[in-house]
Amino acid sequence: MVKTQEFPEESELVIGRVREVKNFGVFVALDEYPGKEGLIPVKEVAHGWVKYIRDYVREGNIVVCKVLRVSIDRGHIDLSLKAVNDHQKRERIQEWKNEQRAEKLMEIVATGMKKDLEECYTEFGYELINKFGGLYQAFEEAAIDEETLKEAGFKGKWVKPFAKVAQDNITLPLVTIRGLLSITCPGGSGVIKIRDALIKSLATDPNGRVMIHYLGAPKYRVEVTALDYKTAEDIMEEATKVAIKEINSSGGEATFKREEI
Repeated sequence: MVKTQEFPEESELVIGRVREVKNFGVFVALDEYPGKEGLIPVKEVAHGWVKYIRDYVREGNIVVCKVLRVSIDRGHIDLSLKAVNDHQKRERIQEWKNEQRAEKLMEIVATGMKKDLEECYTEFGYELINKFGGLYQAFEEAAIDEETLKEAGFKGKWVKPFAKVAQDNITLPLVTIRGLLSITCPGGSGVIKIRDALIKSLATDPNGRVMIHYLGAPKYRVEVTALDYKTAEDIMEEATKVAIKEINSSGGEATFKREEI
């Protein structure tokens, strides 16, 4: 995905391909800034003394670097390889892959609308990037709900085809949280009361995101799957609150404890 600005910003993590390796440093062609190249000085390749620079990096390697300095007048971009930890590298690579995929999806949108790709970027693509922080994030939001685009102020004939491509091609990431319900309800009708309480608990979410598994008296595992942790936690709280209230009003006892994942 090509960035909307011409140069990267200091401290930005950039993706690049190693073009040339010298004893004094590494020249990197920046993937998201066409025509721009950065230099990784040998001291920024790795922590400690670098005896053989090719032990760390070779031509053709895809690298994630941190931008140290940018001189727009001179066209110089200084980079650091050692300033990027493994976690940052994994996240940035995944983001880069997502944006590459978003570019392909944008091509599908453009083809369906019988427009050039750049025309679509000019009409709404760049604005989506600015609004959502990236084109892939815009596709994700549209996959969740087309109305999100409208609520963000977007309108036009492109909204529906954009949302359709998103919903047909984006598999939304889900999170799952779990907890244990401990339930006791004495008396001959205790089993029925527990069943009814659990049915009401499941009914709190008509979208079927709550599941309850019997683990053996008196324990039940409650499992909630949603698009994000906050939503999952809210659903879990409501479902367990209803179950506990129903059991307590029936003369039984119920407690809930979240499981750490």
